[in-house]
Amino acid sequence: MSDRKKNIETLYFQNNGVIPNHPTLPVLLYKNVWAEEALHAESLLNRHGWGNSWLNGVFNYHHYHSNAHEALAVVSGFVKLILGGEHGQKVYLQTGDVVVLPAGTGHKRLEASADFRIAGAYPGGMSYNTRTGEENDRAKALQEIQEVPIPDTDPVYGQNGPLMEIWSGKKP
Repeated sequence: MSDRKKNIETLYFQNNGVIPNHPTLPVLLYKNVWAEEALHAESLLNRHGWGNSWLNGVFNYHHYHSNAHEALAVVSGFVKLILGGEHGQKVYLQTGDVVVLPAGTGHKRLEASADFRIAGAYPGGMSYNTRTGEENDRAKALQEIQEVPIPDTDPVYGQNGPLMEIWSGKKP
């Protein structure tokens, strides 16, 4: 196992009946990987093949993207998120941290510092939707999640990054 892979935390979430989460792929949490380069996070994501990027915040309601994976890189400040839905896991992210959410993973901002900014991007510049767990969207969302391919690159390390190995599609 590479040193890079050892420093990545993996979090698995199950379908909770409202937020589907991803059935096999874990959330990847890269702590303090861009502490010195945080202000350039959006361009670093783009350089590593993750595009359709933006710089802003995180919604304060549970939502997910059923048709794309998402990388979020903290540019400044801190944020506390809950991942996986209402009874999911709280995570604290600060400047230089990156979290990669597989399609279907619920996320919501619980609190953030006044200077909090985050860059978001999607593999290959994929377009993304925003779903909130509406019952009439569920069947389509579950199908879309299954159809999202594993990215060609790792948003933090590029072509030789550990994401593709970790996201081999098999739970440990």
